[in-house]
Amino acid sequence: MTSAPIVVHRPSPSGGQKVTVHTNDRNEILGTAYSDHDLVVFLEGTGVVKPDALLDDPQWVEWRGGHAHEFPAA
Repeated sequence: MTSAPIVVHRPSPSGGQKVTVHTNDRNEILGTAYSDHDLVVFLEGTGVVKPDALLDDPQWVEWRGGHAHEFPAA
């Protein structure tokens, strides 16, 4: 289990990575990201200020099943 509230999940076979945020004791799916830009847009939509500054902070974002900032098809 992660303590980071934002999780970028492993790449899907068709490309992109599911992004979830943990708030109010539940996980909410924000969408499928195909780039850092997509991820930033999702986080801005949740009210995160300057989300691009958080992408490399493991206290905020956990990257699963791949390297940070890479969005390959599985």
